[in-house]
Amino acid sequence: MPSDTARSTEGVHLACMLALTFSTGVADAVGYLALDKVFTGNMTGNVVILGMGVAGGADLPVVGPLVALVTFMLGAAAGGRAMRGRDRGWSGRAAFLIGLVGCLFGSGAVVFALVSVHEGSVLAYAMTGGLAAAMGLQAAVARRIAVADVTTVVVTSTITGLAADSRLGAGLEQPWLRRAGAIVLIGVGAAVGALLLSVATWLSVAVPAVLSIAVAVVGEVLVRRQRQVPQKV
Repeated sequence: MPSDTARSTEGVHLACMLALTFSTGVADAVGYLALDKVFTGNMTGNVVILGMGVAGGADLPVVGPLVALVTFMLGAAAGGRAMRGRDRGWSGRAAFLIGLVGCLFGSGAVVFALVSVHEGSVLAYAMTGGLAAAMGLQAAVARRIAVADVTTVVVTSTITGLAADSRLGAGLEQPWLRRAGAIVLIGVGAAVGALLLSVATWLSVAVPAVLSIAVAVVGEVLVRRQRQVPQKV
């Protein structure tokens, strides 16, 4: 049976991943509303938009979703490479990489604060690529941290699990609170992102930056505490 310390640590892990899920909602609002209908974290949405755009549907963009898709994959590949050989769970490297995600978003916030970014411009595509790469990196690290049902960038599988295991479905025991929390938080994040955009675009990018850096700090604290715990012989 898990100790109180283990349960507490697991709760902090979950809270960190849920914070990043909220952050993804904010970031996706920025991409869709400020960068020409592009998602920075939800690659399923980009693939669908790209397909419809290629078919000429409703003047949907092609370049932006393609840039986001490619750079997200590059960011995820970089994260996978950096985490190669690491055990599941938090590590110093995981904390560093999540902090790097925060720095990338922070850089984006500075650009938005200093320069007007127009949809369809080279700068807009560069911003799309940078933010999507950061989301890909986050997703790869979150995958290695491995908190069940919380990938931080997509909730389709979480929604499926919540419904399929419910009383209307298989009637199985499930961590419904964390599943429902992830679904709600990514939606709330998108709403907050949209509201922040009405104030200032840079502010909506700064929020994911601050959250990511805060999660990285918490992760580093957890790693240091784990190192101080005496190992059983």
